[in-house]
Amino acid sequence: MIKDMIFGTVGGLGFFLFGMGLMSDGLKKVAGQKLKSILQSMTKKPWIAFVMGAGVTALIQSSSAATVMVVGFVNAALLTLRQAICVIIGTNVGTTATSWLVSISGFENLKITTYALPAVGIGFLLQVLGRTRKAKNMGQILLGFGILFVGISFLKNAFAPLEESSRVQELFIYLGDKPFLAIIAGTIVTMLLQSSSAAIAIVQLLAIGGAFGANWETALSISIPFVLGSNIGTTITAQLAAIGSNLNARRTAWAHSAFNILGAAWAYFFVVTGLFTAAVHWIYPFELNAENVALNIAIAHTIFNVVNSGIFLPLAGVLEKLVVRFVPEKPGDIEAKPVILEKHLLDTPVLALEQAEREIMRMAKKAKKATKRAIIGLLNDDRRMLADVRKNEDSIDEFQLEITSYLSELSRRQLSDEVSIELPVLLHTVNDLERIGDHAMNIAEIAERKIENKIIFSSQANEEASRLRREVLQMSDNVIFSLEKDDISFAKDALKNENIINKMQMDFRKNHVDRMTDGTCSAVSGLIFIDLVDNVEKIGDHLTNIAQAVIGDLQWEGIEPKTIVESK
Repeated sequence: MIKDMIFGTVGGLGFFLFGMGLMSDGLKKVAGQKLKSILQSMTKKPWIAFVMGAGVTALIQSSSAATVMVVGFVNAALLTLRQAICVIIGTNVGTTATSWLVSISGFENLKITTYALPAVGIGFLLQVLGRTRKAKNMGQILLGFGILFVGISFLKNAFAPLEESSRVQELFIYLGDKPFLAIIAGTIVTMLLQSSSAAIAIVQLLAIGGAFGANWETALSISIPFVLGSNIGTTITAQLAAIGSNLNARRTAWAHSAFNILGAAWAYFFVVTGLFTAAVHWIYPFELNAENVALNIAIAHTIFNVVNSGIFLPLAGVLEKLVVRFVPEKPGDIEAKPVILEKHLLDTPVLALEQAEREIMRMAKKAKKATKRAIIGLLNDDRRMLADVRKNEDSIDEFQLEITSYLSELSRRQLSDEVSIELPVLLHTVNDLERIGDHAMNIAEIAERKIENKIIFSSQANEEASRLRREVLQMSDNVIFSLEKDDISFAKDALKNENIINKMQMDFRKNHVDRMTDGTCSAVSGLIFIDLVDNVEKIGDHLTNIAQAVIGDLQWEGIEPKTIVESK
């Protein structure tokens, strides 16, 4: 049994985290600005976000699933931290629906995990057979969603023997007289089961079966601390979902934990003084017996979550500040969302365009950083550098979405001729910068292949790669300076860099073929080196497009068509 529990836990966690990653990536690809606007409109006010969280959780009967989705939305930059906190407060109320169903009809209610395998199958078929990018992305979301719940199912099954163990029942009874230890026990059991609904249902069924004794008043008093602990234990799912996520996703998970821990802290006083049990009797003033003890536990669960939500919903801003301080930004954290695209300026197109240009400059610096770290990571076999490239690339993609959406909205305003001419050039510039991020990611993937296969470059190859890095970074600096200072001289210097990079590409490819011929380098290392050179050359092409745009004063006139690279 122990072996099955260990294997089930390891495999379940693997499925869970992999599914979470797939779902989050799919959301970023398919959601776009439309879903983001819908979510933001639904969560514009705290009480609307609260109701949405409660409704979704009651529908799917899993606060763990709901909070995982919220973390995914935050990771995909579809919800802000404060909006997510309000939704999560609502999920705690929504999760009480399961305990009410258990009290009425037993533990036979529909589980969302029933649909996990069909979701995996349908998602896979959409990914493989989908004809459009949207269909494939939807398939990725479904596939990730299904795999995530398959993982939760494995985790639950791994600890299923605990539910039927007589020793576990004895432990519940022993800990019932010690509220603080009972809260800890409820926390641990829920963490193992990955479901507060399941943990509370077990408590209800144990109470119905007389596991807490024939004194129903005592049975209710024993159950309440376990209920408080289960609310703390369920937060582990959000913590797992936030592993490898961005800063705000991690803060969201900690907000969930803080909300439930602080709630259990204030409720503990009412438990030990007997006031909590008295409140349950006040709401349900009938004699306790085997038939209604589960109903009373459901009432206790609901009282805690409704009162806790009533306390913390108005304090969502305070909770946000608390987790921001508790989970500070680290040097490696990258905030993906642009922060100075003010929609109120859209009615003043000249100022709006200036805001967009500032964001494009920030995007250009991120593209340079991604390029630099990708090449250094390849040369030094540095996995940390390569991981940072992926974060930068995600950030660049978010910049593209935000800036493109902003400029598209601006295009629908009444524009002057000057703004109308400049706007499409800026859109192409954004696409060029996004493509630079893609090529940096290509280099990072090449580097990972190099590390995995333990490939070593010759000293000459390393020297040539270093020269390429210096030249493309110098070109990036010239392009950034040309944008910042609106200086054509820097743009012209960038074109000189491009000519050097083009010559390097031809010379270095030839040199490497010679090295492979005389046996200095292997065929595999040769292919990796040539892929590096080609990707750097393509980065140079996209930088050339931007330099040409600056030379043309951000107008199509003056830009030589032959130098424009397709941004596909």
